[in-house]
Amino acid sequence: MALNLDHSTAIRPQTAARPSLIGLSKAQLAETLVANDVVGEKEGRMRSSQLWNWLYVNGVTDFDRMTNVAKPVRQKLADTFILDRPEIVTEQVSVDGTRKWLFRFRDPQNPNFPAVEVETVYIPESDRGTLCVSSQVGCTLTCSFCHTGTQKLVRNLTAGEILGQILMARERLGDFPGGSRPDDGGLVPSGENRAITNIVMMGMGEPLYNFDNVKQALLIASAGDGMSISKRRITLSTSGVVPYIERTGSEIDVMLAISLHAVRDDLRDVLVPINKKWPLKELLEACRNYPGLSNARRITFEYVMLDGINDSDAEAKELVRLLAGIPAKINLIPFNPWPGSNYGTSPSSRIERFADIVNRAGYASPVRTPRGRDIFAACGQLKSESERLSKKDRDALAGV
Repeated sequence: MALNLDHSTAIRPQTAARPSLIGLSKAQLAETLVANDVVGEKEGRMRSSQLWNWLYVNGVTDFDRMTNVAKPVRQKLADTFILDRPEIVTEQVSVDGTRKWLFRFRDPQNPNFPAVEVETVYIPESDRGTLCVSSQVGCTLTCSFCHTGTQKLVRNLTAGEILGQILMARERLGDFPGGSRPDDGGLVPSGENRAITNIVMMGMGEPLYNFDNVKQALLIASAGDGMSISKRRITLSTSGVVPYIERTGSEIDVMLAISLHAVRDDLRDVLVPINKKWPLKELLEACRNYPGLSNARRITFEYVMLDGINDSDAEAKELVRLLAGIPAKINLIPFNPWPGSNYGTSPSSRIERFADIVNRAGYASPVRTPRGRDIFAACGQLKSESERLSKKDRDALAGV
């Protein structure tokens, strides 16, 4: 049975219109301290390094805990800035240990703007713990098999809000120094000191439609003197925003995943409508040119298995032909049903036959075990309640 922990009555209030320091690069942090007369220019770099360590290594949310920062400076910091984390609206724990949080974000400098909500999922396994992070509130892609695609785009998340999901998850999982681990049956990887070892940008939204904020967040998350999550353990998944694929490799340098799901343009136009703008030929060419692509750094192609739609032997063989020459792994994903969906999950025997064809061609093609289905935390099931905002409020949040 899934455990549902409602935190809606324990919301963290934000009472002042002070800017947050979460999401700033170390250079921006130093510039911000100096610009707000917290410290002088000579002191800015040193204080920014101290703050960086407290924020991303120790996970503190209270300036008073920064014991190597002089007390007068701590007071200036507290008077000028906040170290905000998202509010937890609900926390659900699946029978398989998967956790799903509904996080609420408020704009501290625009307190009259409506709050927005996103879902974030933690998937524990024996050798790793993966956090699935959202990049947008809602989505514009309208992929026909995806629950998130039924929610209109409200706005992009800021770099701080993307990082806030990681920070809040680490707090809840006792993943900061001195933190205590959950005792309600949630699994923690036994082979790692950390609960969160991997980050996947596979939550709500299309990451490459929010490139600048995603880039900033992932560069901070992977910084060796901060969160220190290896770039080889960070995967960005895109539905195929071709102009930003090369930049993802050259500027962020993380692993790439492609939501493929079809081997013909006519079918992919329906399943993944962005294909009408950047069809398969252009998408796969961009993949072949992905910076650093090698057998040791393969692209993952995600392929949701839809009964009678894209799961034939012929389509498995065409998939192999399309990916020829691309170092790749193919994740076969049994479709995860959601209310109102028009698709069914391919039978296990059909998925196994499809996987066998791909495997015999030399590609690893693991069948992803559905996780968190009982709490709608599985792939393609994420959706928040922010779609209930009026068009006027959505336009205001989007800056229209």
